[in-house]
Amino acid sequence: MGEYSFLLAIATVFILGTMSPGPSFILIAKTAVSKSRKEGFGVAIGLGLGAVVFSLLAIFGLYAILKTVPFLYGALKIVGGMYLVYLAYKMWKYADTPLETKLCLEQKPKSFAKAILFGFATQMSNPKTAIIIGSIFAALLPQEIPPFGTLFVCLIAFIIDVSWYSCVVGLLSTQKAQKIYLRTKKYIDRVAGSVLGVLGLKLALDRA
Repeated sequence: MGEYSFLLAIATVFILGTMSPGPSFILIAKTAVSKSRKEGFGVAIGLGLGAVVFSLLAIFGLYAILKTVPFLYGALKIVGGMYLVYLAYKMWKYADTPLETKLCLEQKPKSFAKAILFGFATQMSNPKTAIIIGSIFAALLPQEIPPFGTLFVCLIAFIIDVSWYSCVVGLLSTQKAQKIYLRTKKYIDRVAGSVLGVLGLKLALDRA
């Protein structure tokens, strides 16, 4: 089972990266505040499917490069780790920035299928997600992926994305939860940013 130990590290950093503020979080928060839970869960599934596509692109893209230029593995770990440090800095810097969740409430509600497609399209158009996933994989994927490793990584990406955004939908769909989250947002961002920063530094400085 030791050959799959990298999955725990990927899952940990993936959770923190997914929780970081960005277009996907703003979209799901706005949907939760102004739309139905059903539509919000549909968008969450779409975001998860988008994360799977980015994961596949990152895995096969990275390995195509590493197969051609093997010495880039160490450099990619440094770049990936430092990007995670940068992301942590951004989380700290904007921890006090209020989350804008106002929407034009006259927008027509979407069906569950359309909400999934909307979430998927939003995720695929979000360069932040591609950069985060690419950085995580560059830093944490082993040079040789064990059998079913790609499948497990894609499942992790899907489950974490859908679970986190579904939790956001469930929490922010009530006014009481909205107030609690907005009141504690800066603390959540700073704790997550601190952990992400430490992990990023460890990855960038690790020569193993």
